[in-house]
Amino acid sequence: MTFVHPYIPNTAPESRAAMLAAVGAASIDEFYADIPESLRLNRSLDLPAPLVAEQDLARHVRGILAKNRSTQERLSFLGAGVYNHYVPAVVDEVIGRSEFLTAYAGEPYEDHGRFQALFQYQSLMAELLEMDVVNVPTYDGYQATATGLTMSGRITGRPRVLVASDVLPAKLAKVADYVRAHLTLEHVPTIDGTADIAALAAALGDDVAAVWVETPSATGAVEAALQQIADAAHAAGAVLVVGTDPIGYGILTPPSLGGADIVTGDIQSLGLHQWYGGAHGGFIAVHDDPKFIMEMPSRLFGLATTDVPGEYGFGDVAYDRTSFAHREEGKEWVGTAAALWGIAAGVYLSLMGPEGMAELGETLLARTRYAQQALAAVPGVELDDDAVHLREFTVTLAVPASDVVTALREQGIEPGVVVDSHRLLVCVTELTSQADIDTLAGALASVITPELAEENKR
Repeated sequence: MTFVHPYIPNTAPESRAAMLAAVGAASIDEFYADIPESLRLNRSLDLPAPLVAEQDLARHVRGILAKNRSTQERLSFLGAGVYNHYVPAVVDEVIGRSEFLTAYAGEPYEDHGRFQALFQYQSLMAELLEMDVVNVPTYDGYQATATGLTMSGRITGRPRVLVASDVLPAKLAKVADYVRAHLTLEHVPTIDGTADIAALAAALGDDVAAVWVETPSATGAVEAALQQIADAAHAAGAVLVVGTDPIGYGILTPPSLGGADIVTGDIQSLGLHQWYGGAHGGFIAVHDDPKFIMEMPSRLFGLATTDVPGEYGFGDVAYDRTSFAHREEGKEWVGTAAALWGIAAGVYLSLMGPEGMAELGETLLARTRYAQQALAAVPGVELDDDAVHLREFTVTLAVPASDVVTALREQGIEPGVVVDSHRLLVCVTELTSQADIDTLAGALASVITPELAEENKR
């Protein structure tokens, strides 16, 4: 007998049959024919026995959640896209207010300051990045960078993108999936952690839409030759798209001053908690150039006239650019914005101010360098490059990286992310003290030194 869920009407056989008929499929299997067999589960979900009461379900879920361990409970050197920065209490207080918390994409159903708050966020981000126009946050930094590259394809009418940096594998996979219908990505291998300028110049041609640079890169390396890259890209008629994290631009030179045309990234570092995977929002920034602005598919909030002569308010700017206006005829589809996270980042930036961001940037650079030196002093640990690093760096270990992670977890330490068999990506933030770094160095020595001694005996 076919089970019909009491609260989900489309489980009824006649409803399923009607839906299959509407799409021209004879069966559920035929409907999913495009999904490769290797990706199908081909078994029932591993669900617990039905629970008879709500309190039983609550207890079950609490038991699952209790298995989690946050970075507040363990000494963490994990990064790779989600970072443990300090979040001032007032950030949570502001975004917990009902006029902000219930905002759907910043819509003004009965606006009590959402548009203005997001306008202030955009303005603060523009000042930090030294760009003119910044969008309302998109889903995350991955989408923002993918959209920036797609914009370059529309602007130039070209199909190739040269990837000049090391990119987080997850980000590269998502970006490639997003742009694959229009663009191909070609990686130019890096040298000593940063771009190989000569190889990049040789790969440029009149079919290149954009050069994509990540700075800091997947390994935390800061690109030092951005202006050279920009000059080479522009000489070939290509756009320079930079993926970045804005956390360091109180002290580092913003990509816009190095020739970047489109700057993209994630705002998780700016007042957003890690939350077991992070609250994420993507930003896209461009110069005050209609050629670029009108290709931005996401929403922009600015000053707008009202029905009252001489009165101004906050609202959508150039709304006709967006898929909200054109629907399926839009240049690029944009879904729900991460509006609440934009408000959070705006509060964070207003609290920090220029001096606070400069102090934070200096602290991150100093802590990163100290950590590099402390770990490199451990026998069996080597730094992978000589580039300037912000927050993250990789080391090569004389023993398997997974063994080190397993051993240090038993000591309550998450030493980093395994990059490959003997490489570890280590992350420090302003919340990582010098004593924390010394603890990691000592723990690494306690694991690696005995293993090296054992190998020498053999």
